[in-house]
Amino acid sequence: MGTVTFDGVGKIFPDGTRAVTDLGLAVADGEFMVLVGPSGCGKTTALRMVAGLEKISEGEIRIADKVVNDLEPRRRDIAMVFQNYALYPHMTVAQNIGFGLKMHGFARAEVERRVNEIAGVLDLRDLLERKPRALSGGQRQRVAMGRAIVRNPAVFLMDEPLSNLDAKLRVQMRAEISRIQRELRTTTIYVTHDQIEAMTMGDRVVVMRKGRLQQVDVPQQLYDHPANLFVASFIGSPSMNLFQAELAPGGVLQVGTQTLTLPQGSVLARQLASHVGRRVAVGVRPEWVAPVAPGDLRPRLRGTVVTTEALGFEVLVHVEVDAAPVVTAETIEIALDVDAAALAELESERSKHRTLLVARFPAGSSVRPGETIDLGLDLSHAHAFDLESGLALEAG
Repeated sequence: MGTVTFDGVGKIFPDGTRAVTDLGLAVADGEFMVLVGPSGCGKTTALRMVAGLEKISEGEIRIADKVVNDLEPRRRDIAMVFQNYALYPHMTVAQNIGFGLKMHGFARAEVERRVNEIAGVLDLRDLLERKPRALSGGQRQRVAMGRAIVRNPAVFLMDEPLSNLDAKLRVQMRAEISRIQRELRTTTIYVTHDQIEAMTMGDRVVVMRKGRLQQVDVPQQLYDHPANLFVASFIGSPSMNLFQAELAPGGVLQVGTQTLTLPQGSVLARQLASHVGRRVAVGVRPEWVAPVAPGDLRPRLRGTVVTTEALGFEVLVHVEVDAAPVVTAETIEIALDVDAAALAELESERSKHRTLLVARFPAGSSVRPGETIDLGLDLSHAHAFDLESGLALEAG
């Protein structure tokens, strides 16, 4: 059984820095679990504690119901794939894959059998006599995976294995790793900074922030039902539109100088039912923000087009509206994680008391920067969050 259990796990470094706090998580046998979050959120530290490369400060980690806190890495029945491949440059592909088996005293014939079997799974049979310098980045990554797989461990641990590859190769390798894991059904814990990687690969995804688990669920549930502002902002590309609003009597949202009428019985209406007169954060994803057609009765916000991004199959339209932006510790942290420009944009929105919304328009849409347009919002797919705690409001 390749189950992995984190039971109240914490990590405090010698300088007093707390990297992980009270992590509770159960990874099922054969599951592909992805840990995702911004830099410094504790995801890699959690992985290294499973591997035995970091000492556990608090709690227990169990592999197949066996406590491994004080067990040496080589006795944990795990195999780790790093982002830098760590191949031996003087060895062939076959020698790199089989090196661990040789060190464990396997007979030569058994090593060759296993190497050939894994080479078939990874499409490496034609490359077995080559050395790493003659391989592409994707081929080197497959060799690194082969070296882990050939040992038939109970658990695979992967630490940002695709971060050194170009964008096109990353997409190919995402599909390849997913295929291999489905075939082998080996329990896998995969760490990434890339939320698209997390959403497309994981059976379940763990979102972490500042060493704490924020939410764990299947990818679609994370996307459709974020537990808090951090998850709502981090998951999704483009990210969820967020703006401040206040519920007035009669089911009307006051957004700056404009109003939105809530659909009766909608989740958003039920979330806000007990919050009349309070300011909240409202979130709606770009696919639920669209141009308004004649006769369209959807709630709408008027704004000014700032820029457009034509992607071939759709156009992303960035529209500035009269609404207070949601500037909280969560949204600032995510902006900082993107780059300085993202933080500057957030601060600019706050100073102008205006918010930039992103809408998905059909390909060929002719809107232009500087144009004033109405955006139709499907509020049946909107979310509400408490501005102080950041938590999603409960639907009554």
